Amino acid sequence: MDESRTCQKEMSDSRQSPLMPQAHSANTTGGSGQARLARIDVVVPCYNYAHLLRECVESVLSQAGVDVRVLILDDASPDDTQAVGTDLSHQDKRVIYLRHRVNRGHIATYNEGMDWADSDLFLLLSADDYLLPGALGRAARLMTDRSGIGFTFGNAIIAKPDGTTQRFNPIGTKGIEDTVVYSGTEFIRLSGATNIVPTPTAVTRTELQKHVGGYLKELPHAGDMEMWLRLASHAQVGFINKDQAVYRRHDANMSLKYCMEDILPDLRQRQKAIELLFQYAGANIRDDAALRRFLARELGREAIGQAGAAFNRSDIAAAAAIQRFALEVYPEGRNSLPWIKLALKQIVGPRWWGVLNSRHRQSLE
Repeated sequence: MDESRTCQKEMSDSRQSPLMPQAHSANTTGGSGQARLARIDVVVPCYNYAHLLRECVESVLSQAGVDVRVLILDDASPDDTQAVGTDLSHQDKRVIYLRHRVNRGHIATYNEGMDWADSDLFLLLSADDYLLPGALGRAARLMTDRSGIGFTFGNAIIAKPDGTTQRFNPIGTKGIEDTVVYSGTEFIRLSGATNIVPTPTAVTRTELQKHVGGYLKELPHAGDMEMWLRLASHAQVGFINKDQAVYRRHDANMSLKYCMEDILPDLRQRQKAIELLFQYAGANIRDDAALRRFLARELGREAIGQAGAAFNRSDIAAAAAIQRFALEVYPEGRNSLPWIKLALKQIVGPRWWGVLNSRHRQSLE
């Protein structure tokens, strides 16, 4: 802590027990012979989400079969976050509330929360999201049973601005067991050049989290993607085929606004994330040239697809810029069918392509 924060509670562990080594996880027995619950520290960064903060925190406090502690980090919110956070900390001793005097940004706030954590497991949960019943217990059981797992994630429910919901199954459902454990390389190849992990479902092993370090300031928009890849380069990854959390998608979501405004910066952030992966990864991943080529190919293919979509929207300048990026990261992509299809569209031109496409759709009706 420093003088730039006000603190409603001291940053001390109300359980009054030191960080226990990984071997002494949730199946460890205490003096009474009963199993000790897995200890999970949940950090809730909050900026202008006072109206959602209580639901988020209470979804953590109500988790069964785990010993939780919550740190609310208020990044100088101008709304009623201070009043709500203070009230939550007064109501439950497991809740700690801290407020920044000035806004520090999300990367610094995330890393501050990681520095604070000292339990077996760790979760970074945005104040506008919330956990579903049993989420932490399921994660803790899998990570207790399999000590080689560095983090777990699961399915999520996306809550849309119009009140509807959509299930997000990042691995799919066909043929997937209740739990799956991937090697680090398997997970990275499964992810490719995208972020497949719903962040509110991602529970990490605190010891490993501190070992690999925090979020990178160079990646304000692809930090999550890089973090999961980095963790996977050091350990196995567990998947829980259950709905673990609710992720709210709304106009204030930074990542959503960012991608909508400009696809090319998003692709460049992913490119940077992949570059930094091989800088900070474990040795087995860092020297894997085949994996590096695979990720470049996946990013290039994604870019070609985005270029085609931009052309279809008649955004010709964006399509050309994204196409150049695709060629930069994946030169072989010029021989792919999507590239050839895009090239034909460009020869025909956006006006006549629109006419031909319209006539084709009419013929199918």
